[in-house]
Amino acid sequence: MNISLHIQEGLQNLFTSKLRSMLALLGILVGTASVVAMVLGGQLATNEALKQFKTLGTDLLAISLTDNQEDNHASVQDQLSLDQARSVMRADKVILDVAPYTQLYQAMQYEGHELNGGVLGVTESFSRIVHVDIVQGRFISTLDKYAMYAVVGDGINKKIMQYSHRSALGQQVQVGNAIFTVVGIAKPWPENSFVYANIDNSIMVPLLTTMALSKYASISNMILRLSPDAHIEQVQHQITKFLMQYVPHKRLFFRSAQELIDRMAKQSQIFTVFLGLIGSISLLVGGIGVMNIMLVSVVERRREIGIRLAVGAKRSDIRTLFLVEAVMLALLGGTLGVVIGIMIAYVMAIFWHWEFIFFFLPPVIGFAVSVATGVFFGFYPAYKAAKLDPILALRAE
Repeated sequence: MNISLHIQEGLQNLFTSKLRSMLALLGILVGTASVVAMVLGGQLATNEALKQFKTLGTDLLAISLTDNQEDNHASVQDQLSLDQARSVMRADKVILDVAPYTQLYQAMQYEGHELNGGVLGVTESFSRIVHVDIVQGRFISTLDKYAMYAVVGDGINKKIMQYSHRSALGQQVQVGNAIFTVVGIAKPWPENSFVYANIDNSIMVPLLTTMALSKYASISNMILRLSPDAHIEQVQHQITKFLMQYVPHKRLFFRSAQELIDRMAKQSQIFTVFLGLIGSISLLVGGIGVMNIMLVSVVERRREIGIRLAVGAKRSDIRTLFLVEAVMLALLGGTLGVVIGIMIAYVMAIFWHWEFIFFFLPPVIGFAVSVATGVFFGFYPAYKAAKLDPILALRAE
């Protein structure tokens, strides 16, 4: 008996018990949809997180300077000057640009209204490296030096507009006891863990101005742009050697954009496998349902099996017939499950405002696993049907 005849008979038998077949099909469908939706949704979430890093570029290196608590001279307050921070470019020829910045947390007000946010002391290079685009006005210039000028983030601008009903450009904001004139408004900036600041809720002022405002303002962070062929470990060694001339009691911590991306990619692989295993539990339940349905079918069709064996059918034909039925249930359930799983992931992307990208691997894996489930759980009922004694099967009522 060829496989096409097995498929025809399998379809006929499945349609004969429609309700039972639908219940078994539903189990495979839900399991496959769970696997596809979870794995595809996990990859979409990872892609969205990685996209924030990739927009800045993979050629960035961030440096954080902290006090060395183990040093007996840790009480000595080493601070980098702006010129010393800029001179880091001399540490290695692969360093193309550097953006030191300071952070202050002082009370900010606009016409008596509190503005919750931070103060960043920046230079002109900061906008180039971390891509702070200006929608109105201009960014902080090298010529500003100690000037009382400020560039506000999108979030701060919206708060000011709530009170004044007009753009923040040209208006004045109080930071501590100082009054700053807003000379620029930044576009919305996606928050990124590579930069220790929420630019949307920050006021950016000249770096030297922050040092004049507070004795606690110090250059504790820098972001460097490197050439594409830079060897990260070698650059870190050169920078450490260079900066220790000026701040010997500081500890340096480096964060490479490429390293962060690679680390997140590895974590996403673990996360994807974990989600796939969770979804596989539903698929396992569906497989058990298929086995249960097929075992019931074997019991109900004992006379048919006995007749087939009596008229010359081989035991392999009986085994193939029942196995084909189980695989067809898995194929249909897997196909529908893949489609529904993709639709669920698409709805998730719309709801969370993610970019939807179709990853080919999750649907293929979901479909393959569903077919494997049908074969695995359908084999035992098929084996049991093939092992029936023809005489005892013919006596079955």
